[in-house]
Amino acid sequence: MNNHVTLTSRLNKASMPVMNTQQLVYVLVEAAPSAAVQAVQMPLNLALVLDKSGSMQGEKIQNLRSAAKLVVDRLGPDDLISIVAFSDRKYLIAESQPVTDKQALKHKIDRIRDGGGTAISGGMGQGLAELEKALSSDRISRMLLLTDGQTFGDEKQCKKLGKEAGSKGIVVNALGLGDDWNEDLLDDVAEASGGVADFIDSPAKIVGFFQSAVQTMQDTVVQNVQLILRLANGITPRQVWQVLPMISNLGYRPLSDRDVQVTLGELEKGQPRSLLVELLVGARPAGQYRVAQAEVSYDVPGLGVVGAKVKSDIVLEFTADATRAREYDAEVMNIVEKVTAFKLQTRALEEAKIGNIVGASEKLRAAATRLLEMGEQELAESALQEAENLEKSGQMSSHGTKKLRYETRKLTQRLTP
Repeated sequence: MNNHVTLTSRLNKASMPVMNTQQLVYVLVEAAPSAAVQAVQMPLNLALVLDKSGSMQGEKIQNLRSAAKLVVDRLGPDDLISIVAFSDRKYLIAESQPVTDKQALKHKIDRIRDGGGTAISGGMGQGLAELEKALSSDRISRMLLLTDGQTFGDEKQCKKLGKEAGSKGIVVNALGLGDDWNEDLLDDVAEASGGVADFIDSPAKIVGFFQSAVQTMQDTVVQNVQLILRLANGITPRQVWQVLPMISNLGYRPLSDRDVQVTLGELEKGQPRSLLVELLVGARPAGQYRVAQAEVSYDVPGLGVVGAKVKSDIVLEFTADATRAREYDAEVMNIVEKVTAFKLQTRALEEAKIGNIVGASEKLRAAATRLLEMGEQELAESALQEAENLEKSGQMSSHGTKKLRYETRKLTQRLTP
């Protein structure tokens, strides 16, 4: 029996009332690396792709150089690093190499100067070329991209490069600094490769974001993770949401009438991957039923493990006892509420984009109410402010849009009792 990954499941209600109609059930499925892989450390194949355009002057470029040097300090001789800077041109600061001469790498980083326009695809293309020199199942291949601006006329090429990276097992994590970059583009680029985008609202925070990103890379031990849900008769999947490490709509791929597949990607030490699965359950008489079985398949390259599997049954009771049917799991419901708040702001942004000011404002105010109930006062105030901006000017602020978009993804990182 393998023990590289633990797999557990919990229901929002362990007991459902006996009824003649379908009922909605929430299942929290959690996959996490076990203690058996804690000693595994995969060497990195990392490309830093850094914006050095004119808008990066001053505190931005200074903190970016400090962050890049911190990355060098965090890596070891078994790791590979390449450093690319871009404006409206691309600059190969350091070709792919082992991190053996840290001072020489830092000296090259110190020579990065701001200037020029912004063409992200040039930097991405060069970074991808450097990463391709050392692609291997024995390494974690990553591109860490940072920009503070809109790219000029090459968005389609950026998205194409994101897909190309993903097809080769290279994950792109994209960081947007300040208020003037295109969040749709960075989300598309990151998601196409299995990565994530994030919002840095202050240059002083660049170092912290880089540190966190490198730690996540170094903690990655389980790869090619796939979840298959095998559903019993009368069970219909509605949605699958990732809720940890952050909220995102994963969707699912039907494998058959009763089996669906969800791609999870990778697992990091100390960080469970949690999913909230929405199921419609058909009417049943009183009794206990296995409504689904969760199966996770995965690789642990550092241990030579390929295609290992772990399973967990999802069992639901139907009862005529009204008291038992009212009992619920507070933590699961807390997660449901946070996902609901995330959905509301997402729909608000979509409504605002197509010009439905009334609909967007209503959803922002509804999101604000839920956020206040969760104790998320700062985010609630942002939602209310953006509702007012819409009603007054017909537009949301760039800063407020990004804050709501990216901070509500992290609501589940702050679970409330």
